[in-house]
Amino acid sequence: MAFSSSARNPIDPRNGSKNSFRLVGEIHVIVGPMFAGKTTALLRRVNLESNDGRNVVMIKSSKDTRYAVDAVVTHDGTKFPCWSLPDLSSFKQRFGEDAYEKVDVIGIDEAQFFGDLYEFCCNAADLDGKTVIVAGLDGDYLRKSFGSVLDIIPLADTVTKLTARCELCNRRAFFTFRKTKETETELIGGADMYMPVCRQHYVNGQSVNESATMVLESHKVSSDLILESALVAP
Repeated sequence: MAFSSSARNPIDPRNGSKNSFRLVGEIHVIVGPMFAGKTTALLRRVNLESNDGRNVVMIKSSKDTRYAVDAVVTHDGTKFPCWSLPDLSSFKQRFGEDAYEKVDVIGIDEAQFFGDLYEFCCNAADLDGKTVIVAGLDGDYLRKSFGSVLDIIPLADTVTKLTARCELCNRRAFFTFRKTKETETELIGGADMYMPVCRQHYVNGQSVNESATMVLESHKVSSDLILESALVAP
């Protein structure tokens, strides 16, 4: 089913006449934890639009090089050619003004990595009449807002929140758990670094991580004291 709305045939509320306003587009947002099928859902929607005769283009962050540089790839290997960009503001110039004018639908994968997501979506939908379909993480491994994905929720026509399956108990998973000790927010990885978990196992896992960190820090302090004592000993 292709996305369509009355915005394609705008009516002036003051006099009921059509075509009094600029044609505007739509924004659809797909969010969820890792391994929830966000990219699969994005490709499904984009393919439906393409099959409906609309011109589509796909963009992903150049930071994501896990499977391919020039394609959006799902975890099960489904591919769709894309533009890999460091930011969205350069897309229109790189793609070409004439080619951009002919585009009906823009898909954006790994949207959390684009700092200019809000401005791009505003311009593409409100000014250029494009349908923008965005997929990305709504939260990071600390369950805090990741990038600008949540910022565009107020702009969206629809918001789809997907869930995965908890890797530990098979219940619905709403959160992404990081298996490693790295603390930077942007750490690209797959199943080797992350797993989807339910609330119970997220809380349990965080407690284990915090306990392990405390133990390691305690050992480090003890080691430092021993080393210091050895250095000052006569």
